[in-house]
Amino acid sequence: MWDVISYFLSDPQAFLTYASSVQVGAQSGIHECKHQFALEKWNCPERTLQMSTHNTLRTATRETSFVHAISAAGVMYTLTKNCSMGDFDNCGCDDSKIGQTGGRGWIWGGCSDNVAFGEKISKQFVDALEDGHDSRAAVNLHNNEAGRLAVKSTMRRACKCHGVSGSCSIQTCWMQLADFREVGNYLKKKHEQAKKLEMDKKPARSGNSADNRGAIAHGFRGIPRTELIFLEDSPDYCVKNHSMGFQGTEGRECLKGNKNMSQWERKSCRRLCYECGLRVVEKRIEVVSSCNCKFHWCCTVRCDKCTQVVTKYYCAGKDGGRKPHNKTKRRHRGRRQ
Repeated sequence: MWDVISYFLSDPQAFLTYASSVQVGAQSGIHECKHQFALEKWNCPERTLQMSTHNTLRTATRETSFVHAISAAGVMYTLTKNCSMGDFDNCGCDDSKIGQTGGRGWIWGGCSDNVAFGEKISKQFVDALEDGHDSRAAVNLHNNEAGRLAVKSTMRRACKCHGVSGSCSIQTCWMQLADFREVGNYLKKKHEQAKKLEMDKKPARSGNSADNRGAIAHGFRGIPRTELIFLEDSPDYCVKNHSMGFQGTEGRECLKGNKNMSQWERKSCRRLCYECGLRVVEKRIEVVSSCNCKFHWCCTVRCDKCTQVVTKYYCAGKDGGRKPHNKTKRRHRGRRQ
């Protein structure tokens, strides 16, 4: 997670006003990342998130493009929401269009979420944490912006009817934020369509950092601001890599056997286990939960404790170890007599 505290300390008033919202927003971004990648080889591990936003490991892979986008989106989303709820003295609903005709049979009214405010404050704090002057910094800033644009792109119009006896002869409408899950789904598709850029990854020449960033940005100015971009191919997430902060897929749980699952869920064992040269093992586990709950006057709810045996599936090594799945190792083995 970003080192937001150290940045805010340089501006005590901003810290007092926005720190809580920024921290909650960053955490909501991390939570959404973990949801979106729960059944992927890379599952948004906490250590990777920490390193991708610090100078200890400044990578620019397809996955870190999502981290930057969803984190910036989470901060903007929370700031916008809190603004509309009146949590900040200097901010409220966006009433810039109230009274204007929006379309046939409706006018602007109500309380539109103030995304302009959320975008401004999010950009002020989130982008300032990117202090590099190279192509990775420019890519990270681009992906931050793509995350903020995702919040705006997923907004929807809500309306209320007016008229005699509910005739709805005219409507007042306003723009409201979608559920943050929709923002996550939107950015997950952008992640799958992310574009790799071939650029010089060396630090830019000394001088004005704004000029350096501008010169680098010139190399990908044809890329739409809504698209995620990356510089480096992803490593093999099947394999444990302590230095990069991921544990591999051995021991990970996968899903199977439920007709109500999505196709993506049903293929999770193949994706996490078989594609990584692992096998699937079945384990039966006792789960204790509350059941037979009854309301008693007044005013308690009493429940029994029920034990249920459930079947879970996990990725495990073959013959006590992970089966090699690259061509070099297979050829090497084939030459032995």
